[in-house]
Amino acid sequence: MALKERIGTVVSDKMDKTVVVAVINRYPHPTYKKIVSRTTRYKAHDPENTCVLGDRVKIKETRPLSAHKRWAIEEILNKSKTKEVKKWFNKRLI
Repeated sequence: MALKERIGTVVSDKMDKTVVVAVINRYPHPTYKKIVSRTTRYKAHDPENTCVLGDRVKIKETRPLSAHKRWAIEEILNKSKTKEVKKWFNKRLI
């Protein structure tokens, strides 16, 4: 079975060696055909604590690392550039 991969945004980096990644899935509503967005939050393993709030990352499925951690950071696609991102995420996704 192939490992699953997702691309998302880091919304929390407060834990040690763990980040929370929000993945937005867009799909058409079955009846009304309007595009609906659904956000799923995954806890991912970040062994060197390199991810910061606002980074775009690729995560991959892995063996269970803790009670809630089933994903690991594969690579950082875009680094966050501003400190204003923290304020924006607190209003938008959390």
